Amino acid sequence: LKPFFEEATGINVEIEVLPLEQVLQKLTLDVASGLGTYDTYYLDQSWMAAFNGDVDDPRELYAAKPDLAMPNYNFDDFLGPLVDGISMYNGIMVGVPYDIPIFIMMYRGDVYKELGLSVPTTMGEYMSNAQTIQAADLGHLNDDGRPIYGCNGQMKSGHYSLECDWTHFLWAHGGSVTNPDGTFAGGDAQGIAGMEYWAKLKESMPSGVTSWTWDGQGQDILQGGSAQTCSWGEFFPWWDSDESKVQGKMEAARVPAPVALRNTSDCGYGEIPGVGHQGGSSLAVSKYSKNKDAAWLFAQWATSYETQVYITALGGGTGPTRAGVYEDERIKANAKRGIGGTTRHLDVVRDTIFNDMGSEPDLPEWADLSSNAIPIELGRYWAGEYSSPKDCMNRIGEIFNKAAGV
Repeated sequence: LKPFFEEATGINVEIEVLPLEQVLQKLTLDVASGLGTYDTYYLDQSWMAAFNGDVDDPRELYAAKPDLAMPNYNFDDFLGPLVDGISMYNGIMVGVPYDIPIFIMMYRGDVYKELGLSVPTTMGEYMSNAQTIQAADLGHLNDDGRPIYGCNGQMKSGHYSLECDWTHFLWAHGGSVTNPDGTFAGGDAQGIAGMEYWAKLKESMPSGVTSWTWDGQGQDILQGGSAQTCSWGEFFPWWDSDESKVQGKMEAARVPAPVALRNTSDCGYGEIPGVGHQGGSSLAVSKYSKNKDAAWLFAQWATSYETQVYITALGGGTGPTRAGVYEDERIKANAKRGIGGTTRHLDVVRDTIFNDMGSEPDLPEWADLSSNAIPIELGRYWAGEYSSPKDCMNRIGEIFNKAAGV
């Protein structure tokens, strides 16, 4: 869609597409130098606190530059939970909500029908379904005869994806990353229960999960390898595309209810426990930009109603961040089975945003902790270097508390 913006404005746009971890590296270098190499930043929600001082509040830009204000831009159309969860830090709006990858449950309808399974509504039922699928011989449901596993994960050591799976199981068992006093909470009884559940569930996963990020996890189901997962809803249209071996076979549902759920008031740094782990991002204008007016025009266009409609209808994937887009007739028209841009999962995505969304703690050190220290130690646990979940959590607690200065 970039050429449409360039033709309308005469502004040339260069977009550097990189893996998420490299985006963080480039962003860190750019703000450290203050050179303004990049005019806009893709800010993952886990980096928001770290870079809140390096961007301009879009509400202030909109008010200060009325001649650049996009007609009918409507800040109020952005879904409220997303504004709070991915764009706000200490009263500062660090960017405009751009995308919302979020955990939903996705499963193969043909496998569930074959085994007479019901959609799980509890974590215990999800485990039971995984074990039932794992014990069955289901290769005949795949054209190539490959075995079908009970579930999968994104558990590569040292990668943010592993941290995402951890927080999902942590929150699902009544735990949290933080205590109200800002100290690490992941080693309490609820945190250990989450780790133990995860370890048991891993018995129904392919052995490759410890080498997979989200890419490997998505490819596994694309090729027919696993029958269910709690992971990013943006996978769903890909699995309905022509390149998928499970085209038209996948179904979407809300993640099973947590065993217990900790209140936000019992956490620190604005953490919001929820089984629908969100990985949303904002599009932010750099304070160091040498082309700030052009950057602000682009940020508005890229997050505008019409652009979101086209991105969603043409590419599918991540859910829209604007409320109105979910009800647009062009989006509803794509709610068809077996097409690459399907939107038939978006009602589940929206329900998850309002009812199940979990958001990680907002502290400046979290960008590094969540992308490096925590998944490194979790990787060591899965490699057998810790004798127990408690030992692993104790070590992560030491690292976290030192980094946070508590």
